[in-house]
Amino acid sequence: MTMTTTVDAEQAWQDLQRIRVPQERVYDEIERTAQDDTGATYTTAAIMWMFLAVSGLDLPRWAFWLVLTAYITVLGTLAVVYNRRTRMRLHRSRHSWRSFATFFAGGAVTLVAIVLSGRLVDWLALPFGSLIQATVSAGTFVLFVGPANRWAVSTLRDRAGRATDGRTAR
Repeated sequence: MTMTTTVDAEQAWQDLQRIRVPQERVYDEIERTAQDDTGATYTTAAIMWMFLAVSGLDLPRWAFWLVLTAYITVLGTLAVVYNRRTRMRLHRSRHSWRSFATFFAGGAVTLVAIVLSGRLVDWLALPFGSLIQATVSAGTFVLFVGPANRWAVSTLRDRAGRATDGRTAR
């Protein structure tokens, strides 16, 4: 038994556009946010700079742990605030393998910059070593995060298209 339904091509096209146009606007907003929102990057770099500069001082052990706790708390608060400021998110655009790769690569690059700049400062016996280490590390972070965020967000539109094509092919 075969059932057929007549489809008005013009109405189907309008329905598709009604769905597609808001979706494209969401992707535009996410891509714009990834390119233009440098406030979180610079704020995170400034917080990291402060922590590294202070941790280079000869602090008692309890003061170091207090500074570390404050650093983690401020970074966590910053993450929550900036995550809530994001106006639009699609279900499929939350996290991709690229966002996880960016997160872990950013942590690795920043850690390597901290360790290598610390060893260089110790080896050269530079004065104000913690300030130099903090500046190099924060600079490396800022230079890495911008392109990495754009790379992580760049495929959202393609991925959603593949997911839609996969559903329609079934």
